[in-house]
Amino acid sequence: MPISLLDPLSALILIDLQQGIVAMPTVHPVAAVVARGAALATAFRLHKLPVVLVNVAGGAPGRTEQPPRAREFPAGWADLVPELQATADDHRVTKHTWGAFTDTGLEAHLKARGVTQVVIGGVATSIGVESTARQAYERGFNVVLATDAMTDFSLDAHLNSTTRIFPRLGETGSSTEILALLARRA
Repeated sequence: MPISLLDPLSALILIDLQQGIVAMPTVHPVAAVVARGAALATAFRLHKLPVVLVNVAGGAPGRTEQPPRAREFPAGWADLVPELQATADDHRVTKHTWGAFTDTGLEAHLKARGVTQVVIGGVATSIGVESTARQAYERGFNVVLATDAMTDFSLDAHLNSTTRIFPRLGETGSSTEILALLARRA
């Protein structure tokens, strides 16, 4: 189903498009995912809409059956990819859990600017993107998920999120659809 509309005050949230994450093997070519995220960021900036760039620099401390990939990260691991062309006006969030709203002040930042809708993309679909989408939905934001501007480390996990979870949290569509909706605003 196509995206119905973009709210007048929509924000773009790009999850974990950072050096260490994009270097990992993903099910879709990560260069294309980054390029689509960068195109969305450029368009949101052009329309004077908020851009939020999120990176991850740690993890929740609880025990899990699957051990974390690493406890220590190499230098530059959390640095955003240069293709995003981050600007001083972009809001940056460093998270230590899967979702971008947990203990980061993101909700207050968006609400102070009157944002009612978030458009989300990034890596990994079933982890940071899904967690952030769930948190945004629970906080009353309208949610749009740019499904071609995201990927995962597992195809099954990606498909579960995009086909079963995301339609319950918001609207899904391509970056091309979102760019076309933005272009109509001019």
